[in-house]
Amino acid sequence: EIFPTLTPLAFDPGHPFPHISNLSLNLAIVVSEDSKRKRFARLKIPDIFPRLIKIPQQDFHKKNIHSKEVRFVWIEEIIAANLDMLFPGIEVMAVYPFRITRDADLEIEEDEASDLLSTVQESIGMREFGSVVRLEINRSMPKIVQEILTSNLKIGSQQIYRFEEPLGLSSLMELTRLERLDLKEPVYWPALPPILNNNNDLFATIKQNDLLLYHPYDSFNPVVELLNQAAKDPHVLAIKQTLYRIGNNSPIVQALMEARENGKQVAVLLELKARFDEENNIEWAQALEKAGVHVVYGVLGLKTHAKMCMIVRKEPEGGITRYLHLSTGNYNVVTSRIYTDLSYFTCDPVLGADIVELFNALTGYSRKETYDQIIVAPHNMRTAFINKIDREIEQHQKNGNGYLAFKMNSLVDYECIKALYRASQAGVKIDLQVRGICCLRPGIPGISEQITVTSIVGRFLEHTRIYYFHNNGDPEVLIGSADLMPRNLDRRIELLIPIRDPRIRQALCNILQIHLKDTTKARILQTNGSYRLRKPSDNEAAFDSQAWMIKNRGLFLNTNPESLKHLNLPDICIKKTVEPENE
Repeated sequence: EIFPTLTPLAFDPGHPFPHISNLSLNLAIVVSEDSKRKRFARLKIPDIFPRLIKIPQQDFHKKNIHSKEVRFVWIEEIIAANLDMLFPGIEVMAVYPFRITRDADLEIEEDEASDLLSTVQESIGMREFGSVVRLEINRSMPKIVQEILTSNLKIGSQQIYRFEEPLGLSSLMELTRLERLDLKEPVYWPALPPILNNNNDLFATIKQNDLLLYHPYDSFNPVVELLNQAAKDPHVLAIKQTLYRIGNNSPIVQALMEARENGKQVAVLLELKARFDEENNIEWAQALEKAGVHVVYGVLGLKTHAKMCMIVRKEPEGGITRYLHLSTGNYNVVTSRIYTDLSYFTCDPVLGADIVELFNALTGYSRKETYDQIIVAPHNMRTAFINKIDREIEQHQKNGNGYLAFKMNSLVDYECIKALYRASQAGVKIDLQVRGICCLRPGIPGISEQITVTSIVGRFLEHTRIYYFHNNGDPEVLIGSADLMPRNLDRRIELLIPIRDPRIRQALCNILQIHLKDTTKARILQTNGSYRLRKPSDNEAAFDSQAWMIKNRGLFLNTNPESLKHLNLPDICIKKTVEPENE
């Protein structure tokens, strides 16, 4: 079955070096017609077959094999073992797997593009021809074969990455399709907060109280249902929304198109340049435009990464109310089950006025850069962050209780890192939860001794952004779409919002503390850049924050910190019990 699909490509004066496609798995083959003359050939492993080929059970020759046991062989090993069929009469002397990565970052000259949509479509087709940025090889590949590849791919030795076989381990995801529940995480169902149970009118619920959902522990369905209700509600006048990564068969987009069909004014800012989602977003843009939705492709020269939805409703009793959904994650039903993100629902009039102004800036020619509550990149987010860190330094010098706790995906920005170093040198205690890249070095004597950095990589992708400033006991908590990276602060439209509701602010503090206590999935960044697994101390039980959230989903929203006392959480974020309003 495999043999007829294989195409060996020789490389010699009569055969040019073949094009190597991005992320394809290849074999570099050395053959010889006689003992002296060696030739080179390249063979691409076809991606039309599974990478892991299941061995039929009747071929097992061992006795007492467990009935559930399944065995696989890598497809490239099958091909390598049978290369004599491809090169009859020629000796196959050696076989070396290799893989390349091409630059897939689309460079679009937006100011020269007459039509951004068609320009992005054309650019997608060029992705396969981007320059090579990485060559992955097996450690056993000899220098002469490496030189053939590097000279023809036009890369330097610093772009070579040497691994043991096999390469491209993402193919192991194929194993997740096995019907082996004993090897998988227990199935769980996201919770629906009690306030939303048996309550069909989300507008009335939001008008009574701000709401916070923590996905995937809380269901994403209320987000979809809010838009579905808005599409059908005769009192809704308009919907405005940003979309970044939407996914396939999106119920969010379907609701927006239904709203337009029902006579609502619908405007969508759809980011065509969301990397690797360009094709999907182009299809949705065309479908939305066909339905009559006002579609804007973004701001010239910037990506729109802010996550926000505004529903304008004329209340039955009179007056206009702006209902907001503001998020740290994408409007994507699939990723909402595996990414941890926050959904914040409010009809705060001041916040609503800010979001109106921001949408006007995104869709029109408004040059507004400062707002009453929200912080927007690229205008003033870095400055606002540094000012808040400097305020914490001042408060600590006066009162001695300075504390910062940030939870984010990445920390790269040079100026923000310098500000955190200054805070540490002033004695401010800083807890950073950075799931991915962190360019700050904790624990440097005299510079960052007060800073700890942990990273949690577990069942769910930690995608939430929470920024806590103690502010001498009057804490300020921000959530939003931005990490502290130059690309977020300088080249994207990002949104951070302050949480003023004391109940929700306390819930966010609880989330921070629960993840800071993790001794199962958390790793601590060392001064030299390495990580070590955080382990429980003597007489302390291991604590898995994600597993705790699954088991106790909703409890972190409890307004009474006493309910979390058994966890022995640090009390620096916990304030006195806040009486819920309109409970």
